[in-house]
Amino acid sequence: MGRLDNKVALITGAANGMGAMEAKLFAEEGAKIIATDIQTDLLNKVIDDIKDNGGDAIAFQHNVSSEEEWKQVIAEALKAYGKIDILVNNAGVSSPETIATMEMNEWNKVMDINLNGCVIGMKYVIPEMQKQGGGSVINISSIGGIVGMAGTSPYTAAKGALRSLSKSAAVDYAKDHIRVNSLHPGIIETPMTAPSMKDAMQYYQTFTQLPYLGKPEDVAYGALFLASDESRFMTGAELVIDGGWTAL
Repeated sequence: MGRLDNKVALITGAANGMGAMEAKLFAEEGAKIIATDIQTDLLNKVIDDIKDNGGDAIAFQHNVSSEEEWKQVIAEALKAYGKIDILVNNAGVSSPETIATMEMNEWNKVMDINLNGCVIGMKYVIPEMQKQGGGSVINISSIGGIVGMAGTSPYTAAKGALRSLSKSAAVDYAKDHIRVNSLHPGIIETPMTAPSMKDAMQYYQTFTQLPYLGKPEDVAYGALFLASDESRFMTGAELVIDGGWTAL
């Protein structure tokens, strides 16, 4: 038996990096997958890999900042599988900006994707979870939502807000058997972090206490735990997977 047998998981930002690994791992553990992203070519490859390994998955092009697209994805997911047990708000963008140098359109873009997209997803998925008697929401935040990180103010602001929002939602919906937890990766080697690796590697290595950086699977296994019934008494919690960064 798989750890997610008979569960349906909706995972955003699933075309590569952590989201792709979460989709593949969840499928291996028995979940039916609704994978979404704006990068359809890469997303379809993830779906093909899942199906080639005997899994069940569908894909949708999806801009998470669009309320209408969220409604469409959820309607199609319910048509295909009848329910949504797990929501992983994984889609996000980085932002190498500080407050004094950033443009407000950059701030708004980051907030729309990293925060508002998660809000909209919860707004429309949680009522479906209420109808079915429970569910698990996993909001992929960051260590930037816990500690200050240099040179990325819009990103850390969004991730910090997502951390607090997860706690508030956990309290609001615990009575409905809906768990809401945030997951806080440190420096994970993904396509999103790749552009900063060359210039910021020394900074990353200074604060990461383990002598290596994280991989997408390190985060995916944490998400798997939060998605499964093994974490049934966890809600409003912060699962930190950061190689010791926040231990300082």
